[in-house]
Amino acid sequence: MKHIEVRKATREDVLAVSEITAEAFHKYALELGMPQLVGALRETPKDVLSDITHKRVYIGLLNGEPVGSIRFEVLDGGVGYISRFGVKLIAQGCGIGHALMEAVEEKSRHLGLKALALHTSSRMIGLVRFYYGSGFFVHSTSNARGYIRALMVRELAEDVGEMDYEKIVDGK
Repeated sequence: MKHIEVRKATREDVLAVSEITAEAFHKYALELGMPQLVGALRETPKDVLSDITHKRVYIGLLNGEPVGSIRFEVLDGGVGYISRFGVKLIAQGCGIGHALMEAVEEKSRHLGLKALALHTSSRMIGLVRFYYGSGFFVHSTSNARGYIRALMVRELAEDVGEMDYEKIVDGK
């Protein structure tokens, strides 16, 4: 039986989060075919500690082993921006990704956020499919990083109106 736990990451989780991110984004970079463009691969444990200190970082455990992590920060306009979301290859398909997304959504609703946003390569069909299954939609695309990235949005409130997600996310 698989036991999934999601909790807020602490200083003690820095190396685990670094390893999870490196593994997940190594696969992302290989699929993208442009590893030099994937900033997550240049991240240091010091960068992870900074995110744990200044953002909301959650770690997912499968039977007590750290196998997934997700980060998000609150932007102007009531938008939570998700970054560095990854699950170790050995744990993909076990529900860790959905559990991490649910934790972020729950916290975002508690904070009164209107929407969640993230970027992903539009070529990553599996990831795009996962995000659609989690209630996100493609808001727009951009080639600003040298490859086509989709800005994906999940609206949490009914009164979002005509929010300019691109402007909010670009201003972070």
